[in-house]
Amino acid sequence: MKNKIALKLTLYFSAALLTFSIIIGGIFMSLFKKNAIESHKKDIESRGLAIAHTLSQLMDGSSLNVGKGMGSMGMGRGMHMQAGIGSYIRNLNTIAMADAWIVDEDLNILTTGTMAHMDYQYTDLPADADIVVKDVFKGRTSFSEGFSQLLDLPALTVGTPIESGGEIVGALLIHSPVKNIDTAINNGFKILVFSIVVALILSVILSWLLALTFTEPLKKMKELAVHLGKGEYKVKSKIKQNDEIGDLAATMDLLSERLNQASMEREKRNKERQDFISNISHELRTPVTVLRGSLEALNDGVIKDPKQVKEYYEQLLNESKGLERLVNDLLELSRLQNTDFTIEMEELNLSEILSDVCRSASNMARMKNIKLNYSNGAPFPFEGDYGRLRQMFLIVLDNAIKYSGENSNIYISLNSNKVIIKDEGIGISEENLPYIFDRYYRVETESKTGTGLGLTIAKQIALRHNIKLYAKSQLNKGTEFIFDFG
Repeated sequence: MKNKIALKLTLYFSAALLTFSIIIGGIFMSLFKKNAIESHKKDIESRGLAIAHTLSQLMDGSSLNVGKGMGSMGMGRGMHMQAGIGSYIRNLNTIAMADAWIVDEDLNILTTGTMAHMDYQYTDLPADADIVVKDVFKGRTSFSEGFSQLLDLPALTVGTPIESGGEIVGALLIHSPVKNIDTAINNGFKILVFSIVVALILSVILSWLLALTFTEPLKKMKELAVHLGKGEYKVKSKIKQNDEIGDLAATMDLLSERLNQASMEREKRNKERQDFISNISHELRTPVTVLRGSLEALNDGVIKDPKQVKEYYEQLLNESKGLERLVNDLLELSRLQNTDFTIEMEELNLSEILSDVCRSASNMARMKNIKLNYSNGAPFPFEGDYGRLRQMFLIVLDNAIKYSGENSNIYISLNSNKVIIKDEGIGISEENLPYIFDRYYRVETESKTGTGLGLTIAKQIALRHNIKLYAKSQLNKGTEFIFDFG
């Protein structure tokens, strides 16, 4: 059997049942034997009392003479008895349904029923007869337990007083083996053994079935763990039980789900990393290529016209500025994502920061005839880094201007712990909206200008200030960026 737990549970259960059966069987056999002896004791006691009472009544009208040697009804001094008592004593064993004696206080046998013509010695009496007789002559019914010398069976001796004229004149002894007790015990033992065997067979079957109810879920969870170890995180145990095993299975299913989510997130991060490397390579390669081509043209003297030479220099300057901006953005993002990088916190007024941002962006907005509508609210105190917060708002406002058409409006408001920058630009589709803060994530409608890291930097600045930054947008209707200061 490969199911070790089920085998162990079956063996433990069967061993416990067998031990219990042996203990109960031993107690049962002991009680059965004791009950059989007690029942036999009561039986011969009732017989002894009845016979002794009858003898007492018969002997009240008789004379009992005790002397040496037994005659037809006497011993020693002799005893003349009526025909009724004589007949009763002669059939004493038959009446008692056992061996019976009548003895005096000195253990002299007065008569032994049908064996009255024989001489008896003290050794012919049952064991412990002297103790029984002493108790009888004190007026008590007494018992003695022993074994039959011939049959080696448990035997009982009962002694009852025989009275005549108000005095105890003899003791009636009845000695009876407890017949059939060994047979009954053997039969009971056989029945008990048979019952134990049947119970063990049933217990093995039931305990095996019971063990399977525990081990089958464990087997499924083991298989689940093996799949998880292989990186197969979509598998489930499919165990539904309202107990500790069910709780464990639910926990493993939850672990599987969490690992699957982590795996998907890791794949997403790997893809983002690859995209980042690809994008950054592209962003670096383009200006470097332009710079190299322009420098080679100037160096080789291909361009000699002063006006063209000036244009090439201007192009070189612009490309170098673009490279500088890209490198600065990468360094900026790296610093913001580093938890060890500290930012300077001080008491600020957000209203003043927004006014400063609007003034800085007004020149760029004027070039596209875009009107900046700033609703200057009440002073809003906040603890943060002035330069970083200004950079965050300026990045979003710069994007709003860049993707807004000419002669449009941009609205900046500060109300109810929220700063909202809303434009009337081209908007962002619903499928692209969740990814706009990812590094280098581009949509088809986006302009190719810029490094593509601006919104990522703005998001990181917001996170460092515990600000919730999110966006709402509709295509061709504009975009709304919300800064929730909580």
